[in-house]
Amino acid sequence: MPSAASAVSDSGRPVPSSLWRDGDFRSLWVGQTASQLGEHASLVVLPLFAVLTLHAGAGELGVLRAVGQAPILLLSLFVGAWVDRWRARTVMVVTDIGRTLALGAAAVAGLLGWLGLPALLVVAFAVGALSVFFDVAYQASLVRLVQRDQLVRGNSALEGSRSAAQIVGPALGGALVSLLSAAAAAASSALFFALSFLSIRRIRRRESMPEHSERPSRVWRRIHDGVRFVVRETSLRTVCLASAAFQSSFAAMMTVYLLFLPRELHLSGTAVGLALAATGPGALLGSMLAARLPGRFGHGAVLVSAAALADGVFLCVPALHGSPATTLPVLLAVNFVFGAGGQLVNVTVMAVRQAVTPDGMQGRAAATITFVGMGLTPLGSLLGGFLAQEWGLRTSLLVTAAGMMLSPLLMALSPLARLGRILPAALGSGDGNQDTAEN
Repeated sequence: MPSAASAVSDSGRPVPSSLWRDGDFRSLWVGQTASQLGEHASLVVLPLFAVLTLHAGAGELGVLRAVGQAPILLLSLFVGAWVDRWRARTVMVVTDIGRTLALGAAAVAGLLGWLGLPALLVVAFAVGALSVFFDVAYQASLVRLVQRDQLVRGNSALEGSRSAAQIVGPALGGALVSLLSAAAAAASSALFFALSFLSIRRIRRRESMPEHSERPSRVWRRIHDGVRFVVRETSLRTVCLASAAFQSSFAAMMTVYLLFLPRELHLSGTAVGLALAATGPGALLGSMLAARLPGRFGHGAVLVSAAALADGVFLCVPALHGSPATTLPVLLAVNFVFGAGGQLVNVTVMAVRQAVTPDGMQGRAAATITFVGMGLTPLGSLLGGFLAQEWGLRTSLLVTAAGMMLSPLLMALSPLARLGRILPAALGSGDGNQDTAEN
């Protein structure tokens, strides 16, 4: 494989050895940052509007969160098969337009007084569906834009942008819902998606797409090939199982958490946003550590220890009592630790997945892991709402937080824990039965 310094793109333009000298990578980074900022703001805006303005109960909040997460289960595998045929840039641009329109419509509905729970369900589903396309496409786009020896640095930079979004997004969303209106909060998210569209459309380099056969294979065949690849690759199979255990428990825990903070600890919408925003600085630290720790201590050791720390810290939250002045600093610390450990896991897992996956399978591998890992999140959200109603907020929070610990346990018992400092190579050169990429 040629070095990064001597590489050229499909269009004949040189690929800079430094990522930050690459205008196309900068455009991807800015667009990803804006997109994540809009997404994290909307993830707080819609539930808080339902709880604080519409006075939604635990069951209704669980349904709202489940509807927003349902596209992961319904669409991920199909999206992976489609993204492997399409230009990732095109997918990201189109989905940014769609999310801008969806949240813009929500803002108009709010101004007209029509933004009730049914409208929130429609908006949550639309934004969730489009986000599935964007998330799969941006993961595939990095592999097509940079050389493999730049993947860890590229992922660290992109995940760092997500960390910055986690700092500002929840706090901004919570503050706008509390101080202004749901319409203003929805409009702010729409503006961020519009900024993402403007940035990503500036990418000019043709993506290094894998070769395709002249005769297109059926979508079900492509999905089957992607699932089979992930199942047969030990590291990816373990990532799927651990991710499923974490994401389903985390979805249940967050449903209870978003009720626990305002109702049990009496935090305002702004304080809830600040508590959630503390994940961002922690994630920024995790992104920086991810560029160093796996190469020093081994990818497996970092994955297990970081997951155990990030997931275990939430076990102390159900014990919190007192005024907001007492509980908010503790919540800030908890979310900071969770953000640091969780981001360290995210970046390391993504680097492992991209390293062992051939170029022609990147979209489907990412989608398969998303499908298995996050496909149960709608059920998790519903379970969280049910437990909160039946068992109370504190008990439910403790049980769902304990469930998150299954993820590091599964990784510790698998060969993934023994991955060393050097990432394994991709298993082959990709799928030869894919279609010609479309613009």
